[in-house]
Amino acid sequence: MHPIFTNGKQLALYILGYLPIGAVLVIGFGHADAWGTAAAFFMPLTVLYGVLGMTAYYVCRAFPITQQYRIWRALPAQAMAAITAGGFSVGIAWVWSAMLESLNLDVHPKMYLDQPWTLFAVGVLLFGLAIAFHYALIASLEAQRSENQILESSLLVREAELKALRAQLNPHFLFNSLNSISALTSIDPSRARDMCVLLGDFLRMTLGLGEKTLVRFSEELELLEKYLAIEKVRFGDRLKMQENVHEDSKTCMLPPLLLQPLVENAVKHGIAGLSEGGQVRLSAERQNGRLAILVENSWDPEAPPRRSGGMGLKNVQQRLEARYGKEASLRVNTEGELFQVSLSLPVESEEKA
Repeated sequence: MHPIFTNGKQLALYILGYLPIGAVLVIGFGHADAWGTAAAFFMPLTVLYGVLGMTAYYVCRAFPITQQYRIWRALPAQAMAAITAGGFSVGIAWVWSAMLESLNLDVHPKMYLDQPWTLFAVGVLLFGLAIAFHYALIASLEAQRSENQILESSLLVREAELKALRAQLNPHFLFNSLNSISALTSIDPSRARDMCVLLGDFLRMTLGLGEKTLVRFSEELELLEKYLAIEKVRFGDRLKMQENVHEDSKTCMLPPLLLQPLVENAVKHGIAGLSEGGQVRLSAERQNGRLAILVENSWDPEAPPRRSGGMGLKNVQQRLEARYGKEASLRVNTEGELFQVSLSLPVESEEKA
């Protein structure tokens, strides 16, 4: 199908583009006593020539101009097409002239048929312009198609990255939680059983949320509560949690399992290293179209670094980059007695998601 027919506006613009050519023909062939005849004959005739010129698209598609197929290889075919179109143009002019004569409009266009070679030349010239136009149109469509393919490929790659990163999370949860259960089995088997039950509930929820592209902030907070319930079994009163989340933030959408690695990092690398325990604080607010999240925890700045691959923070940062690019950021502040991780990302509503 001709691409111009896919959009009514494009078709109208294409036809209107021939009207100035028709005006030039009226001026060139008309005279003082027959301006009306010239306008009645050449203006509609030019539009008909424009419709005929649409066939140039198929010739251009059959003989493309590329690095492999130079213009000289397409030139003979295009020349034959233009000559054929010139012949059809003369025939169209004869038919249109006969129709005008039959309408009794007091116009006499037969005088223009006395110049068939001129009409033929006009037809060839207009078809040549149509060829140039359609080559430009095809080049534009190909460029747009290539751009769309690049964009689609980029989106597929980004989606694959997100799936791969999400796939890393559940094993990460399970590994750390099973270590905690293993430590409790020899110390307090009853607490270890409680932790197994809580872990089952937690994993069921992570599986449900992990299948989604975006979840509400409130769902992420519910998941954090289940995670902290597990860690509470292990740490008891040594672990305290404080939330300061604005209500309008809870309806924001964000990638699933985004905050849990940050809180896990706060517990594992902060609270666990303090004999008296400490507090994990989570705050969030929505402002100027962005969602700001802060996770901070007590820690010992002088404690030796624990053996860890840093998967949690790295995973969160990679997921933010894959989803938002440069629109989101993750910053870590280790100054003082509080370890702080701040996130800033664009607000996404549930309707947009």
